Amino acid sequence: MPDGRTGSGRYRVRVQNFYYALSSLRRHRCVLVTGFLAALALAAAGCSSAAGAGAAGGSSTAADQQKLADANPNLDPGSSLGGIRAPDFALTNQFGQKISLSAFRGKVIILAFTDSECTTVCPLTTESMLAAKQLLGKAGTQVQLIGVDANPDATALSDVMSYSRSHGMVNHWDFLTGSRAQLASVWKAYNIYVAIEKGQVDHTPAVYIIDARGREQKLYLTTMAYASITQAGQIMAQEVSGLLPSHPKLASAGSLAYISGQSPRDTVKLPELPSGSLTLGPGKARLVVFFATWLDETSDLSKKLFGLGQYARTAAASGLPGLVAVDEEAAEPSLATVRSYLAGLGRPLGYPVALDETGRVADGYGVQDQPWFVLTSASGKILWKHDGWLPVRQLTTAVREAVG
Repeated sequence: MPDGRTGSGRYRVRVQNFYYALSSLRRHRCVLVTGFLAALALAAAGCSSAAGAGAAGGSSTAADQQKLADANPNLDPGSSLGGIRAPDFALTNQFGQKISLSAFRGKVIILAFTDSECTTVCPLTTESMLAAKQLLGKAGTQVQLIGVDANPDATALSDVMSYSRSHGMVNHWDFLTGSRAQLASVWKAYNIYVAIEKGQVDHTPAVYIIDARGREQKLYLTTMAYASITQAGQIMAQEVSGLLPSHPKLASAGSLAYISGQSPRDTVKLPELPSGSLTLGPGKARLVVFFATWLDETSDLSKKLFGLGQYARTAAASGLPGLVAVDEEAAEPSLATVRSYLAGLGRPLGYPVALDETGRVADGYGVQDQPWFVLTSASGKILWKHDGWLPVRQLTTAVREAVG
C-alpha cells in the first residue's frame, strides 16, 4: 500500500458500493436491511463522531439497549439474514493449512472480509470480532473467528500472517487466502464488492454471524468510529450468545448509546508515554499525527516516526506548531504492544507520544485512516488534515502555508 494513499477517498467509493451490495443482498438473500441502511447513512456522513452530548447511561433491559443501538449513528445493529445456508468454501489459513467453513460446524462463526493491508476500517472490524469472543468468557471456545482476505493484490500466506501478527490475532482466528479466482468465488457467494480503485483496495466491510448448523443469521457493516469498537463487539457477542445452547451472559456490558468524539475545541488530558500526561485542545496550535503500531506492516514505521523528529526541530526553531503523536490504542492489540514497540525504538522520538485510549479523540478529530495528520489552531479549529505519510519538507511546507 503506497504512502500517498487517500483513505477518505477510498471510503467514499466504498459507500457508493454499499448500494451495490445492498441491491445484491436484496435479490439473492431477502435480508431485512434496517441496520444495513443505518450503517450506510453513517458512512455517507463521513463516519466520524462529532463533539456533543456524551453517551447516555446504561440500560437495564435488552429492549432499551436495542433502542440505543438503533439510534446510534456509529453502530450497525445488524440485519437479519433469515437463517439461509451459508455457502461453503475451502481456503488456506495463515499457517498454510487448508480450511473449510463446514469444518467448524457445531461452532458459531464470526466471518469477516478483511483487506490484508488495510489501515482504515478493517482493524476496527478485527478488534470488534476479538472483543465479541472475549465478552463470551468460557463460552468463547464455542465461537470461531474467520477472516477472508479481501485484497486481490496481497493474497500470499505472508500477507495474511503479517496482518494477523500485527494485530495480535495469529492464534485467535483463521485468516484465509487463496488464488484470486478462489477468493473471487467466495466474495461472489457472500455478495462482497471488491475492486481496485485508483490503485487502492475497496471492499464491503461485512461481518457475518453463522450459527452452529451453518446458517447465516446476521450481517453487520463496520463503521469508521474508533470509540464504537467495543460496542460493535458487544452487539455481536449478544447475537452469538443467543445462538449458543447455554445462552451465556456477557462478561461485561456497557451502554450502546452514541459516544461523542472529543474535538480540537475540547480540552482533553491523555496519558503520555512512557509516563505523565499530555493536554490537547485550545490554547496553542498543534500538528497532531495519529498512528498505530500495526502500520509497521505496510511501511517502515520507525523510520517514519523518527523522520518526523526533523519537523519537530524545524517547528521549534521557526515558530511553527509543535508536533504531538497520538497512538490509537483503541485499535491496538494491547497497551503492552504500544509500550513494547516504543521501548524497542531505543531512543526518544523528539516529540511527545500520547494514547487515545477510548477512540474519542480520533473520532472528534475526524480520523479516517492511519496515519492521519491534523493541524489545529490555538482556538481549536482544524486548519489542515492529511491522510498518509508525507516527506518532511512537504509536510513542513503544508503546515507553513496552512498557518499563513
